[in-house]
Amino acid sequence: MSVKSIYLAGGCFWGTQKFFDQFEGVVFTQVGYANGPTENPSYQEVCRSSGHAETVRIDYDPERVSLTQLLDWYFLTVDPTSYHRQGGDKGIQYRTGIYYTEEDQVPEIRARYALEQEKYRQPLEVELRPLENFYPAEEYHQKYLDKNPGGYCHISRELLHLADKEN
Repeated sequence: MSVKSIYLAGGCFWGTQKFFDQFEGVVFTQVGYANGPTENPSYQEVCRSSGHAETVRIDYDPERVSLTQLLDWYFLTVDPTSYHRQGGDKGIQYRTGIYYTEEDQVPEIRARYALEQEKYRQPLEVELRPLENFYPAEEYHQKYLDKNPGGYCHISRELLHLADKEN
């Protein structure tokens, strides 16, 4: 199995991780802090506008799920025109972004991004950039909604069970 990674910032990372964990072909997810100016920030530093984005590392098997499919799902969970805000969460850490690690991912990402842009008059606020850095979040954030099923999430409960409906 050849595994690839993509890093997606979609507002609060708890729901984004839970959302992607449901799909076949996603082999690993990890929440963390990406593309900020300092090393190993704490959650408290991120909440005080450190400049990092709450991001989910998604490792996937491209023979079982395409990057385009992952991005299709991603765009179901975010308002791509919202600046530094998703749901009730507001601040730079809640910005949206697609952060890639391999140049060969860029054409597929740009094509899916362009398709999404066609739906809106205003420009998308989703960053499209290479991953500069990623620091795993504290353990209590990993799989947070599994540990705390009633926890806050800007993603609808229906979307958190999308795979059940697709199968």
